[in-house]
Amino acid sequence: MLRFLTLSLLILYPIAWFAPLMRAGLLPIFGLSEISVITGLQALWGSDVFLALLVTFLAIFAPYLKTLGLVLVQWDLLDRRLLPSLHILGKLAMGDIFLAAIYITVVKSIGVGTIETAWGLYLFTACILASLLLGYLTENTLKRGHHSV
Repeated sequence: MLRFLTLSLLILYPIAWFAPLMRAGLLPIFGLSEISVITGLQALWGSDVFLALLVTFLAIFAPYLKTLGLVLVQWDLLDRRLLPSLHILGKLAMGDIFLAAIYITVVKSIGVGTIETAWGLYLFTACILASLLLGYLTENTLKRGHHSV
């Protein structure tokens, strides 16, 4: 079951990257634009390359590499001693959720624009949290002596 759930994250992550994280606009009367991980990254690449690199790593590479590594450990294709490194990647992926929360808080506190969270933020957060949980369960299963997960 752990293998199936972990493999499903390899499909859910790309969906979450393109799903709307939030809807934002200058004033409610002008309508709201949907922002996804991908559209946010596109905007960042045009304005701040360093921040774009950081967010690209946190939002795309860290969680996906962690999940791929977890799949490889579960199928005995990667040494389980690498699990602590995979946990670090999972924790780094949470950084992107915190960045989104900070942006939402700042925009709402300024009071000039309108911002609403969308279903993609919840999907992306669920993927990150599921990845952390699956990593924990995989490690515990392997510690109990089960060779396959």
